[in-house]
Amino acid sequence: MSGIKKLVGQTAIYGLSSIVGRLLNFLLVPLYTEIFLTHQYGVVSILMSAVAFGLIFLTYGMETAFFHFSNKSESPKKVYSTGFISLLVSSGLFLLFALSKNQAIADVLHIGQNPEYIKWLAWVLIFDVLTTLPFAQLRVENRAWRFASIRLINIGVNIGLNLFFFLLCPYLIKESIAPDWIHSIYDPNMGIGYIFIANLVASATMMLLLLPEIGKIKMQFDFALWKRIINYSFPLLIGGLAYVTNEMADRLLLEYLLPENIATSQVGIYSACYKIAIFMTLFIQAFRYGAEPFFFAQSKSEKAPETYALVMRYFVAFTALIFLAVNVYIDILKGFLRDVSYHEGLDVVPILLLANLFLGMYYNLSIWYKVSEKTRFGAYLSLGGALITISLNIWLIPILGYMGSAWATLACYSAMCLASYLLSKRHYPIPYHWNSILGYLILSMGLFGLWQYWHDEYFVMSSLYCLLYIFIVLGLEKRKKRTIFKH
Repeated sequence: MSGIKKLVGQTAIYGLSSIVGRLLNFLLVPLYTEIFLTHQYGVVSILMSAVAFGLIFLTYGMETAFFHFSNKSESPKKVYSTGFISLLVSSGLFLLFALSKNQAIADVLHIGQNPEYIKWLAWVLIFDVLTTLPFAQLRVENRAWRFASIRLINIGVNIGLNLFFFLLCPYLIKESIAPDWIHSIYDPNMGIGYIFIANLVASATMMLLLLPEIGKIKMQFDFALWKRIINYSFPLLIGGLAYVTNEMADRLLLEYLLPENIATSQVGIYSACYKIAIFMTLFIQAFRYGAEPFFFAQSKSEKAPETYALVMRYFVAFTALIFLAVNVYIDILKGFLRDVSYHEGLDVVPILLLANLFLGMYYNLSIWYKVSEKTRFGAYLSLGGALITISLNIWLIPILGYMGSAWATLACYSAMCLASYLLSKRHYPIPYHWNSILGYLILSMGLFGLWQYWHDEYFVMSSLYCLLYIFIVLGLEKRKKRTIFKH
């Protein structure tokens, strides 16, 4: 339990950067959905999806490999330097390619008139890749506050520049009180381009703040160690690419499978409504930051399987509450999508929330193949999920539009969960508390179903449903503790 308490504390601090940062980013959604048309927001979503693919490809599982080999190696510093040099060389080659072929890449992504977006986002990728291992090192050293503060500064710069370019500059120019330097740097025709510029400056700032950590790296490259790292991380790369396919490919497939006159607009609506599921995804991300090094550290304990099972139970209990709360307060949350033309996609929210809950369960389940050095199974599972995602999107998008993408996401993550659990029973058995886990899921979805038929316009009933869930779960957990205590 002391280990779990430490995990909760670490998750809370990492969550300070993840949750607060993403919530602040979420507050940009009203701004974007008010000033940009759905097809413009669709372009942003498509490019950010491409960046997500690029980040997985360019980090090629190095972060998880770093955690693994740092725990096993007698020379963690050599692991750190070898991994960093590998990322430095590979990302440098990518940058040369992206800058020289920016027009061709822009044409493929249907933004041929703006090849400069590709240049800016290529630099964003480079900065994000080169800060991956310094951030991982901070997590290994349990320097959670340093980690969180840099992340928050990154978010602050990004949001500050968005507000500067999209609110302050237009206001100053409209009121004819803008100083000359504003006119020299601000172009009203830039539009969504300022989103990418803000990301670039924020990523560069993050890189500068991590220079003290990067400067401590003793540049020594161990080729034999590098081969072991790559052998371990390559399946994670395949799994990561499959994962980002599951997570982001629906936007790209919507762009290519829907009629050209509505495709980008539909991507914009789907992506904006997907943002409402952020309350689930941001908790899962914060949990992952704290859980991954914790899980590896616990792997040396004889009670590790019991610890993993307990973490899973608590995880599901909390995420099921998030699922319920977001759904019963949807009439408040939809107000963040300022233009009502985005509201037509709100039906995807319950489906995507449940899908991401299953994704979080999969992260818990995935520990068996990571600690047992059977990472190839992670690649198999993610590839299977990617096959489900692509197949169902191709089949369902022409029939259901973005609703087909939402159902494909749910089918993918639930199938990956089931398959991972069945494999873990054979290779690394963990005594998960399935009665409690399934009970919490059924309780949450049951209360949501009841809310759909019986609720008021003042959200009193919404609050009562959430309180009822909390009361029941706490009662059950208290009973379990008493039973354990008696034994």
